[in-house]
Amino acid sequence: MKYTVLVARLLISLFGITLVVLGILFWTGHALSLRPVHMFIGLLFVICLWVLAALGFALPKARVFALVVLIWSLIVPALGVMQSRLLPGSDHWVIQVIHLLVGLIAMGLGHGLARRIGRRPASAGIPESA
Repeated sequence: MKYTVLVARLLISLFGITLVVLGILFWTGHALSLRPVHMFIGLLFVICLWVLAALGFALPKARVFALVVLIWSLIVPALGVMQSRLLPGSDHWVIQVIHLLVGLIAMGLGHGLARRIGRRPASAGIPESA
């Protein structure tokens, strides 16, 4: 489980940074042909969140946080898919900022859940090097 959490956390960082860079490119009117790539990477990002949520549900100390991550991970793609239809026109930047913030919050939640899953119980007496 330790390595799965590590890989998911690493991928969340990698995918998250890639998604932000692509989003900025789109926002500035560049690389618009890469939107399907952005959506695919976004899907992989959400799958990593789901993996962490599933692992979190297995631990009593992380269940509530895992539920928050799961719910938030459903908001991310819903907003992404609906984004172009929300507030079209000159005020569309508001939706773009919201989409960016929702994605950044998802990254933070994913990392937070990974940290919570990775913590060992203090009373277990298990050495940290194990």
